[in-house]
Amino acid sequence: MTKTSAGPSHGWAGKSTTSIVRSQPLAALLLLAAAIRLPLAFWPNVLHPDEIFQYLEPAWRMLGHDGIVSWEWRYGMRGWLLPSLMAGPVGLGDWIAPGGSGAFVVPRVVAALVSLSIVASAWSFGARISRTHAVVAAFVAAIWFEFVCFAPHTLSEPLATAIILPAALLLTQASLSRRHLAIAGALLAIAFVFRFQYAPAIAVLVLGVCWNHWRNLIPLAVGGFIALVFAGVADAVHGVMPFAWLIANVQQNLLHDRAAEFGVTPAITYLYSFWMMWSVAIVPLSFAISQGWRHAPLLLAMAVTNIVFHSLIGHKEYRFIFLSVVLLTVIAALGSADWIQWLRAKRGWRWALPSVALGWTLLSGTLAATGTMPDNWMRGTGAAHLAAELHSDPALCGLALYDTPFHLLPGRNRLVGGSPLYAFHPADVAAGGDLAAAARKAAPAFNRILSRADQASNLPAGFSRRDCAGVGGADTCIFTRSGGCDAAAAAPFILNDVLVRVDR
Repeated sequence: MTKTSAGPSHGWAGKSTTSIVRSQPLAALLLLAAAIRLPLAFWPNVLHPDEIFQYLEPAWRMLGHDGIVSWEWRYGMRGWLLPSLMAGPVGLGDWIAPGGSGAFVVPRVVAALVSLSIVASAWSFGARISRTHAVVAAFVAAIWFEFVCFAPHTLSEPLATAIILPAALLLTQASLSRRHLAIAGALLAIAFVFRFQYAPAIAVLVLGVCWNHWRNLIPLAVGGFIALVFAGVADAVHGVMPFAWLIANVQQNLLHDRAAEFGVTPAITYLYSFWMMWSVAIVPLSFAISQGWRHAPLLLAMAVTNIVFHSLIGHKEYRFIFLSVVLLTVIAALGSADWIQWLRAKRGWRWALPSVALGWTLLSGTLAATGTMPDNWMRGTGAAHLAAELHSDPALCGLALYDTPFHLLPGRNRLVGGSPLYAFHPADVAAGGDLAAAARKAAPAFNRILSRADQASNLPAGFSRRDCAGVGGADTCIFTRSGGCDAAAAAPFILNDVLVRVDR
């Protein structure tokens, strides 16, 4: 194999990546990680509406079905590569379980399996130092609560992270081949398309590798270019100019402050977020990071760069810095492996590895069950319960959302299948300022309403409450009436038309 210039020093021992990944302990840890993650693919929690409406819903539309079109897609702010990749699992899921939750579950299974690359990469990073470091890093990556929580969710952040880590692994080898550089370049380009806000962290990785070996940029760029061509083709196939979404995204969020509509927080928000997620465990984790960063200074630089960049953006969400969370946790795992070796060498403590592994397990389990995490595990499950009931209702011939945000629901297919879907939104000019009167006039078009319980008195006559669940912190219920539907009565209130008028 043709070799290029060796990469710069990254703090690794310089062992070959190929030989260290062939290990029974690694296989066991990958099975452990899969056993934890795959059941969660069937658990219907939704961490953020984007996983439905930015990726699964467009993939569903690609297969020729009706779907909900959010404002980001109307403004052309999203690229088609990720939804195109999701279309296969969505179609397979619908083939396995037609009209059910298969189109939702199978993509989550795929996402959970993709997340195993983080476990394998953590092993390989650690194996460059010692077998103990490999075992500890992979074990932590397999069981850490944040990795597990995000694994099955079809969000750009965890998917991009699962691609960036193998690329970083390839680029930080002691000896770099043109093939590995090209593969790493392709992976980083795909990660960029998935989550372009990770570009500064990607740039730090590339500069760190190529700083003294600029010729490495050529195969890296070739691999990246080929991947970007595929992304551009995915856009062009859907009739849009390749990468116009990137310009539209920057334009809407930077020039028109669209993201700011969802909240603006101070620059220190992410530091507070770490405290909220890690609580007092932030103390030992910080010590472990301070110990382990010497093994992976480039990974630390990527993590810090990513946090700093996202701190400069007004709208902040913890998922945005998932890449940093993963990198810092892996570094902390490497630092804890140093402690194991110290305990063995200085104290002769044979139980150092099991004790540290138990400590990580207890820490992860405690954090998974406390703080904001219980809400994360349950978020969206109430809406999924109501959607399952509606979808399986043979008498349903039309559903109206009465002052109920569509983004809190699990998508059109899981909600109503092929039945008409209407919406009555307070900001809709078609309602004429009287939402209750508009709903009463259109009532012949639907025989089911989804609305908050406290809105019962405003609903059309003849509807009775049947079942309720928590949706977005409010008690939301299904209201039913007997009889059929006359679709013409509510023609102006088709959901997608309403979303256009209210710009949502």
